[in-house]
Amino acid sequence: MTQTVDFLSHLNPSQRQAVEHFCGPMLVVAGAGSGKTRALTYRIANLLRTHRVHPENILAVTFTNKAAREIKERVEVIFSEQQAQLQYEKPFSALTSPEQTKLRSQVYRSVTKHLWMGTFHSLCARILRYDINKYTDEKGRQWQQNFSIFDESDAQSLVKQIVTKELNLDDKKFEPRKVRYQISNAKNLGLSPQAYQRENPEYYGRVIAEVYGKYQDRLAANNALDFDDLIRVPVELFQQNEQVLAYWHQKFNHILVDEYQDTNRTQYDLIRLLVTNGEHPRSFKNWKNRSIFVVGDVDQSIYSFRMADYTILLEFQQDFGDGLADDDTRTMIKLEDNYRSRENILEVANQLILNNTTRIEKVLRPTRGEGPPVYCYQADDEAAEASFIVTQIKNLTQQHPELGYGSFALLYRVNAQSRALEDAFIKSNILYKVVGGLKFYDRKEIKDAISYLRMIANPSDSVSLMRIINTPRRGIGKTTIDNLVNASQQLGVPLWEIVNDQDSVNTIAGRSAKAVNQFAQMISSWQEKAASSTALEILEGVMEESDYILDLSNQSTDEAESRLENIKELSNAVAQFQEDYEDSTLGGFLANASLASDLDNLQEGEQAVSLMTLHSAKGLEFPIVFLVGLEQGLFPNFRSLDDPLSLEEERRLCYVGITRAKEQLFLSHARERRLWGYREPCIPSMFLKELPSDLIQGYLPISQPAKTPTPTPKKAKKTQSKSNKKPSKVESFAVGDRVLHRSFGVGQVTHIFGNKGKISIAVKFTTSSPKILDPQVVPLEKLE
Repeated sequence: MTQTVDFLSHLNPSQRQAVEHFCGPMLVVAGAGSGKTRALTYRIANLLRTHRVHPENILAVTFTNKAAREIKERVEVIFSEQQAQLQYEKPFSALTSPEQTKLRSQVYRSVTKHLWMGTFHSLCARILRYDINKYTDEKGRQWQQNFSIFDESDAQSLVKQIVTKELNLDDKKFEPRKVRYQISNAKNLGLSPQAYQRENPEYYGRVIAEVYGKYQDRLAANNALDFDDLIRVPVELFQQNEQVLAYWHQKFNHILVDEYQDTNRTQYDLIRLLVTNGEHPRSFKNWKNRSIFVVGDVDQSIYSFRMADYTILLEFQQDFGDGLADDDTRTMIKLEDNYRSRENILEVANQLILNNTTRIEKVLRPTRGEGPPVYCYQADDEAAEASFIVTQIKNLTQQHPELGYGSFALLYRVNAQSRALEDAFIKSNILYKVVGGLKFYDRKEIKDAISYLRMIANPSDSVSLMRIINTPRRGIGKTTIDNLVNASQQLGVPLWEIVNDQDSVNTIAGRSAKAVNQFAQMISSWQEKAASSTALEILEGVMEESDYILDLSNQSTDEAESRLENIKELSNAVAQFQEDYEDSTLGGFLANASLASDLDNLQEGEQAVSLMTLHSAKGLEFPIVFLVGLEQGLFPNFRSLDDPLSLEEERRLCYVGITRAKEQLFLSHARERRLWGYREPCIPSMFLKELPSDLIQGYLPISQPAKTPTPTPKKAKKTQSKSNKKPSKVESFAVGDRVLHRSFGVGQVTHIFGNKGKISIAVKFTTSSPKILDPQVVPLEKLE
C-alpha cells in the first residue's frame, strides 16, 4: 500500500501559501532567485492534483517560450513521480529507462499537452488561429486563419517601401526605422491609425498615421500580422464580439502571468478581459472556481522601451486585490528567500535598490552563505578592462577545475562594448558567444527556407513570394517581377494569383514566363501536398525541388557550406518541434518558428563565455558575472540623467545584472573609453557610490584603491576609508552655469553629481554631444 506523499512539503511557507491559493486574485511579489518558477510550477500541479482543474482550463503566460517549456517539464516530473508510485509502487528514479519514457509520455498526453502555456505572443497567435476570421478592424480589413506572422525585418521592409516609394517621403525626416517604432508604440497603446492621428494632430503625427494606415493595408493584403498585432487584434476582437470573449472567458478559469511587471497596457487589457468577461475589475465578484495569479517584481522592471508599464503591477491590489496594506492583505504574498546568490552579492543588490522610490518594499534574504566579496576594478581603458577579465577567468578556471567557460557571463549596457571584450577573448583563445546577436531565424538561408514554407501555407503572403521567386536564381529578372507586381496591384489581388495563372504569366513575363510557370507549378504542387505531408517532409522536399540545396552545394565555398549546415539544423528544429509538441503540421511549426527567441535556445552548460547586454540577461543566472562599463553617461545611460523615472529604471537594470551572479560578482569601470569612435575621460557610475563599501574590494569612487585581487578574494574588512582628496573649486559650479572647454567649446552645466569630496558635472555643449566631466581633471573655464 503506497502512502500519500505531501508533494508540497519542500516549499517554504511563503511559496506554499502562494501555491495553495485556489480562487480569487493573488499578487506574488517574487524577488530575484526566490523560486518563482517553482511556485508557478507547483501552483499548476496543485490546481490539477488537488482541485481537479482540467489542464485546458489553465492559461499560463510566461516571459519566454523556454520558461514555458521548463515549467511544463517540471509539471511532468511531478506527475510522473505520482504515477510511478501508483503504477509501479516505486520512485520514478527506480524505474527502467523504457518505463520512465512510457510514463512521461502518458503524462504528456493526459496533462501537459493540454495546458495553454507560453508567451503572450504565442498564446494569442494560437487563439487567433481559431477566431481571427471573426475580426474586422475599423477600416473593414479582415484576415484568415492561415495568416503569416511577419518578423521585425519584414515589418521594417514594408514600412521603408511605404515611406520611400509609395509616399515619396524624405527618409531623413521620416526615418523608416523610427516610423516603424512609432507604429509599434501606437499598437502597444491600443491605438489605431485614426486614434493615433487624433492624439497627434500635428503634421508629423498625421504623416505617421498615414504610413500606419497603409502599413495595415499591406499586412491585410498579405494576410499577415506583425508581433504587435498578435496581442492587439485579440483585444479588439474580444471588445467587439461578446460571444468570442465569453467562450475564452469560460475556457480559462485559472490564469497565471509571470513577469507581470513587464506587461504593457494592451497585454493588461487582454488579461482583464479574459478574467472579468469585460466587467471592470473592481466590480467583478464571480471568483467561484476562478483565479488570477500574477508574479512579478517592480525592482526588475527594465523594458519601458517596449512600452512595459510597471504601474500595472503596482495597481493590481486596487484593480483585483483587497487594497489593504502589506501586513494586512490577503491578496499579496512576498517571496524574499533567495536561493541563487551568495550573501555578499544580495546585500550589494539590496543596498542599491533602496535608492529607488517607486517599488514594493522587500528585502532579499540569503540562504547560501556569505561567499567572497564583490570586487570592483578600475581600468585605464576598455582594453585594460578586457585584459583584467581575461586574467580573472583564466585564474578562476585554473584554481577551480569544476568551472568551465560556460560558468562566466559578461554583462554590458550597450552592444558596442562587446568589441574590446571579443578582441581580448580571441587573442587569449577563450571560447565565447554573443547572446542577442544575429538570431538563427534571422540568417539569410533560414529566412529563405521559411519563406518557401510560409508561401505554401499562406498563398497571400506576397512578401515571402517576392523573396523566393528568384531564389536561387532561375532567370526571373527584376523587370519581370515588377510587371507581375504592378499587375497584382492594378487588379487588387494577391501576387500569387497572377504568378499562378499561366495565361497571365505568358502575357506579362515574356522570356521569363517558362521559369515563372515552373516555379508556380512547384509551389502549387506542395500546397496540394501540405495537408497530407509533415512539416519536415515539406521542408526537405521543397529545398531539393527548388534547387536551393543544389545551388549552395555548387558554390563550393566555406560560406555556402555553413549555410548548408544551417539548413540541416533547420530540419533538426522541425524534427524537434514535431517530437516535443506531437504536431507535424506546417502551420504549427511556422507559428513556433515565427515567435522563437535566441534566448529560448540558449543552452545551459555550453562551454563558452556568454557576452550579452543587461536586457538580454533577464531571467538567466551564472556562477560568475562581470558587470562592466559602470561609468556615468554609459551606465546609467546619459539620456536618463535628467529624468528621475528613467534613472530608476537604469538602477533596476543594474540590480538585475547584480542578481544574475550566483557565486561571485566583479564590477569594472574605466578612466577613459573609446566608444562610437571617440576616446573620452570617464566618471565612475553614481551607482558605485550607492554600494556598501564594506562588502567590496578594489576601487570604489568613495574609497582608496585596494590591492590586486586573488581569484577568490577574502572578505573585505568592514571599514570604509575616506578619500584624501581635498574639495576643489568645482563646488562653485551650479546648474545653469556657462563654461568653456578648449576642445568642446561653450556649454551649459545641466547636472552636478557627487558631494564635496568628489564632484562631476554634466555639460551640454553647442558643438558637441553632452559630456560628463571631472573638473579636477578636465580644465573648464566658468563664463560670466
